[in-house]
Amino acid sequence: MRWRDRFVFCAEAIYKAQAETGEIKGHYLNATAGTCEEMIKRAVFARELGVPIVMHDYITGGFTANTSLAHYCRDNGLLLHIHRAMHAVIDRQKNHGMHFHHIHAGTVVGKLEGEREITLGFVDLLRDDFIEKDRSRGIFFTQDWASMPGVIPV
Repeated sequence: MRWRDRFVFCAEAIYKAQAETGEIKGHYLNATAGTCEEMIKRAVFARELGVPIVMHDYITGGFTANTSLAHYCRDNGLLLHIHRAMHAVIDRQKNHGMHFHHIHAGTVVGKLEGEREITLGFVDLLRDDFIEKDRSRGIFFTQDWASMPGVIPV
C-alpha cells in the first residue's frame, strides 16, 4: 500500500472509530521519506485529512529533515511524534560496522573551550570502566561500563 493510500485508510479508520465510540482516536502517520520535500508533502496531506499528528523516524531521517518537519508542524498546528527506528540496530548489533576509536571530548583551551573539571570528567567517563557520580565533573550518576571497549578521548 502506498503512503497516500495508507494515510487515507488510517484517517477513515480513525473517524469511523471515533463515530462509533464517541472517544478521540488517533494514529501516527509516518511522514518519513527520502527527502525533506517529500516529508513536507506527506505532512501537508495528513493535515488536509484532518489528522492531528504525524511521525518521523528520527535516526533514519536525520537532524536536518527532523528540523524541517518540526518547523512545518509547529507552523501548521500538527503534532510531531519522534520515533527512534534503527535505534536497536545501532545499539544491539555487535558488528554493525559503525564504530570509532577516538572521540572529541572537548578542550579546556582554544575555540571549543569548556570548563576544566567537566571536560576532564568527560575524558574519564570515556576511559574508565567504572566512574562515580560527581556533578562538579559533569558526571550525573555512577556508571559501570562493565569493561566495554573504550575509546581514546582527544
